[in-house]
Amino acid sequence: MKHIPNALTLANLFCGCCALLYTFYWKPEVAALFTAASFFFDYLDGMAARALKVSSPLGKELDSLADVVSFGVVPGAMIYQLLSGEPSITAAFGGSFVEVMALPAFVLSAFSGLRLAKFNLDTRQTDYFIGLSTPACTVFVLGLALASHNDRFGLAEVIGNPWFLYSLVGLLSWLLVSEIPMFGMKVKRFDWKSNAFNLFFLGLFAVLVFFLKELAFSAIIVCYIVLSIVLKNKILGE
Repeated sequence: MKHIPNALTLANLFCGCCALLYTFYWKPEVAALFTAASFFFDYLDGMAARALKVSSPLGKELDSLADVVSFGVVPGAMIYQLLSGEPSITAAFGGSFVEVMALPAFVLSAFSGLRLAKFNLDTRQTDYFIGLSTPACTVFVLGLALASHNDRFGLAEVIGNPWFLYSLVGLLSWLLVSEIPMFGMKVKRFDWKSNAFNLFFLGLFAVLVFFLKELAFSAIIVCYIVLSIVLKNKILGE
């Protein structure tokens, strides 16, 4: 039984690897499905560990290692593809090539790794986060990738603008390691009071999907960040 949480964490890593592969083949819809599966297993492993009352240093380290891929390398690869402007595998062989000017996208991956390492050492982040979480960052980038792929509202050219993406990498990287307290979204108990904020965001997301389609993924994270900044004192008081 004690190995069940680690098995779920490995499932998160497996799905993250698949999402990465489909991102490089520029099939963002399929990558989104695998990313959603990574989210599911990422939530489930923690819930399983609490339910089974099992935890270990191995599980903690394994969780971060899986998240580096699923919520660190994957969003970096998505921005890389947006910067490269080509829906093809980018490699140094087979007639393809590496887009050197798109490589700064992986600065986001590097800061995601730093954020996860800090999280493992930070004892404050039990009920809330300090800085933007890597899953939230991934959701934001995924929304842009899907919107660009489908040219939602004719924004593909704007989203693919290199200076916009470079600025976005810088902003997201800063948010990942910032000292801004943000709402925790973990499901620890199955009751209305402790999950009210999560349910509110789920309802808001449903409304945003109706109006914004794929961009709802990015919009909900913007709302999350703004609310966290506005309600900073409430977060710190919980």
